[in-house]
Amino acid sequence: MAHMVNEADTLQFRQSVVTYYQQAGRHNLPWRQPETDGSFDPYKILVSEIMLQQTQVSRVLSKYEQFLTAFPHMRDLANATQAEVLTLWNGLGYNRRARFLHQSAIMVAAQGYALPRQAAELTKLPGIGPNTAAAIRAYAFNEPVVFIETNIRSVFIHNFFADDLSVTDARLYPLIEQTLDDQNPRQWYWALMDYGSYLKSKLQNPSRRSARYQKQAPFMGSRRQLRGQIIRLLSRQPMQREQLQSACRDERLNRVLNELCQEKLINYHRRQYYL
Repeated sequence: MAHMVNEADTLQFRQSVVTYYQQAGRHNLPWRQPETDGSFDPYKILVSEIMLQQTQVSRVLSKYEQFLTAFPHMRDLANATQAEVLTLWNGLGYNRRARFLHQSAIMVAAQGYALPRQAAELTKLPGIGPNTAAAIRAYAFNEPVVFIETNIRSVFIHNFFADDLSVTDARLYPLIEQTLDDQNPRQWYWALMDYGSYLKSKLQNPSRRSARYQKQAPFMGSRRQLRGQIIRLLSRQPMQREQLQSACRDERLNRVLNELCQEKLINYHRRQYYL
């Protein structure tokens, strides 16, 4: 049975979230700034949403500004090389996101540079699933769509499932839909995101009681670290396998090199690897 809330509790919940946002919200985040005409650039929202996948805001801030300086418009990103995009992305991790973003720009450019508004079209772009598509629609176009991510999970689990363990997203979606601000979903989701971030910093992360929760493995010594190290080295110059082995000193190098080649994040030609 769906967990629903009465109107009074819904209003109280909304008020508590909005009050926090008004008093302590991250209003100055660059992707929350409108254009001079008051609209929001869908391209900038796309960049921010891909960057923020599995990455903290503090790490994204400087890279977001650098990225938009280098590629201020969809056309600029579409016309860039993958090597240029990966080199600039270096340091954010999960480098497949850079490739997906670049591919998306190329696909959108082929359709006239306008990012689609429909979920079915957005999810055709690489790296964009239903939740990211909905987030883009909410933030770029202010559409009252339902989506969920870790900060939003934290808010709803904390407020409505205080004594529950292993809370599924299926139990959260009806509440997110019921409490959604249809008039200004963009700002409502900003408020939810900031309140969720606050809860995670002050309490034991409520999202740990989500059925989807998985503790992230340490970065140091991980394959993610090795993948990033290889991309960083190749962003400077092409290298042979022996050179990479000397620099990385990791027995997993051959497997990871093959993996990166298969994903088309790096290339191999004439005994050299390059971006």
